[in-house]
Amino acid sequence: MHDKTLTELKAGLQAKDFSARELTEHFLDRIEARDGELNSFITVTREQALRQADAADQAIAAGDHRLLTGLPIAHKDIFCTEGVRTSCGSRMLDNFVAPYTATVVENMAREGAIMLGKTNMDEFAMGSSNETSFYGPVRNPWDTERVPGGSSGGAAACLAARLAPAATGTDTGGSIRQPAALNGVTGLKPTYGRVSRWGMIAFASSLDQAGPLGLSAADCALMLQAMAGHDAKDSTCLNEPVDDYLGGLDQGLDGLRIGVPEEFFPDNLDGAIADNAREALRELEKQGAKLVKVSLPSIKLSVPAYYVIAPAEASSNLSRFDGVRFGYRCEDPKDLEDLYKRSRSEGFGAEVKRRILVGTYALSAGYYDAYYKRAQKVRRLIRDDFARAFKEVDVLMGPTSPETAFKLGAKADDPVNMYMADVFTIAVNLAGLPALSMPSGFIDGLPAGTQVIGNYFQEGRVLNVAHRYQLATDWHLRIPGAFQ
Repeated sequence: MHDKTLTELKAGLQAKDFSARELTEHFLDRIEARDGELNSFITVTREQALRQADAADQAIAAGDHRLLTGLPIAHKDIFCTEGVRTSCGSRMLDNFVAPYTATVVENMAREGAIMLGKTNMDEFAMGSSNETSFYGPVRNPWDTERVPGGSSGGAAACLAARLAPAATGTDTGGSIRQPAALNGVTGLKPTYGRVSRWGMIAFASSLDQAGPLGLSAADCALMLQAMAGHDAKDSTCLNEPVDDYLGGLDQGLDGLRIGVPEEFFPDNLDGAIADNAREALRELEKQGAKLVKVSLPSIKLSVPAYYVIAPAEASSNLSRFDGVRFGYRCEDPKDLEDLYKRSRSEGFGAEVKRRILVGTYALSAGYYDAYYKRAQKVRRLIRDDFARAFKEVDVLMGPTSPETAFKLGAKADDPVNMYMADVFTIAVNLAGLPALSMPSGFIDGLPAGTQVIGNYFQEGRVLNVAHRYQLATDWHLRIPGAFQ
């Protein structure tokens, strides 16, 4: 059963080829047997999952087929889940059991989804390799000596290894798309505000966005159909109609204008990465799409702008973790100041502390105008570049990541080099656009991904392009040899 996509499993449940309990037990057994090699899960909710599976079987027997009835899903451990530990990959929240459930999880449960557990992640979603987690690094199932990408590395790795048929993730600067590319799965970052952030632990509030990871674009469409929608509890969640993402998948590509930004193919880009993306473009061209050269001149400023804005927002969001109200508290503090200092210094990891310091500095008196305000101006320039491009084209495409999965520890002492792993994804978050990474081949035995970027609320078109590509290729169906 684990070799099937989410949409195929949905059809199998409806045809009663297997029960929801059989399906859930199959994946729970795979997690128990194989996750020791990957460390992709922080918490496995076996008993809860089996209860949900039994309820799903009763619903199916009664003819109640909802979008996700009986389908097992893994949730990134950044989404609060009532009665279950929500750690955000940090020692700071190692003992935190959420008293409520995030809207994303609630929406999917309402549609019948079964929660297998909570996946490992970079601490507070800060990282591009899933090495900053308090629970240890996640390993890439294609080569367990390499990283799975981050911060949603646990979600992408468990999916690639077929320990779960689908997973949720979050994307602040590429944290769904980059690990999707490095693991050979499909990951979608929706338009900012398309999916509720309520109950999702905040990193950078103007950039964070929840989204689905699946084996295929059709799987992501199925999940987004359940996830998307207005939520009055989230003031940034937009009250816009939810499209029929599933119904638009098979639309033809005749006349589709695909913009190819020259900035996505710089002279120093690895030739194999460039060739891989260009081959994907050629396949879509065969299906009737037209390739159009475009330019996004301000995109070269996206990484420095992001690494001012995101840490600034993180320093504000993480100020609540002080050892007083909830989360980690140091032992035997001398006084209140000692409580604050030691709780935060012991509870946070090195990367989180680095970003808090950078963000606090950028927001400090005398530096706000020089750094934060200027970065926000650059953000507007980037958004304007995309707006001009979308007057000429329907979607934009290029490589998702400048490289395939690198060795564990290879960039641990070079944070700037690590930050460049998101060079092709960050601009999308700064502009608030939807984008998807789809598997587009292998380079030296490691997966590579191509990114499809759409205009605001054009998730349906992005999913359609990826789906048409996946009808003509099978990269998204490949399984790591050790996990078949």
